[in-house]
Amino acid sequence: MALSREQLAQRVAKELKDGYYVNLGIGIPTLVANYIPEGMQVMLQSENGLLGMGEFPTEETIDPDLINAGKQTVTAVKGASFFSSAESFAMIRGGHVDLTVLGAFEVDVEGSIASWMIPGKLVKGMGGAMDLVAGADNIIVTMMHADKYGNSKLLPKCELPLTGFGCIKRVLTDLAFIEIKDGAFHLLERAPGVSVEEIVSKTAGKLIVPEHVPEMQF
Repeated sequence: MALSREQLAQRVAKELKDGYYVNLGIGIPTLVANYIPEGMQVMLQSENGLLGMGEFPTEETIDPDLINAGKQTVTAVKGASFFSSAESFAMIRGGHVDLTVLGAFEVDVEGSIASWMIPGKLVKGMGGAMDLVAGADNIIVTMMHADKYGNSKLLPKCELPLTGFGCIKRVLTDLAFIEIKDGAFHLLERAPGVSVEEIVSKTAGKLIVPEHVPEMQF
């Protein structure tokens, strides 16, 4: 069975490590904030000038002035700090973020990512994604494996305008966890109940499948 948005966030959260500084992109990545393992110290960073972002607020804790880069209301953890977006981007461009989690429209076998524009559709701009893919070494993309028509989003070559070239090493989709290296996708894990055959059929780019593909653990 394909993973839900919440399950994708839970699986990404397993990649967090104590002491990490983490930037969460718009969409599914923001949900990771709700699944940080208990007792782990992780500081979430937002491009609009917040270090120490917490879980999404309840009705009792909501503060309309406290938002993330996607303009969603958030909370701040003890020790959080606020600063200008210029300082925030200096952290990103300077390589001070340990893990970046981004959404995407497409990813290809060279590790390129298209995440900001679909021609003919209104877009607000690229946001911080271009800076994040340029300034971070450890990036996980989380996305749907195929579009609503069944067309693969894991391609031999991205067809949409690129956000970054050759910068993505790991992709988590609703069907699989995949590593990108040597010009190919390498299947690491499959979603519970999802067959290797389904993943192969919905992956347009070259896919290397090992003899044994374990199911994801949450």
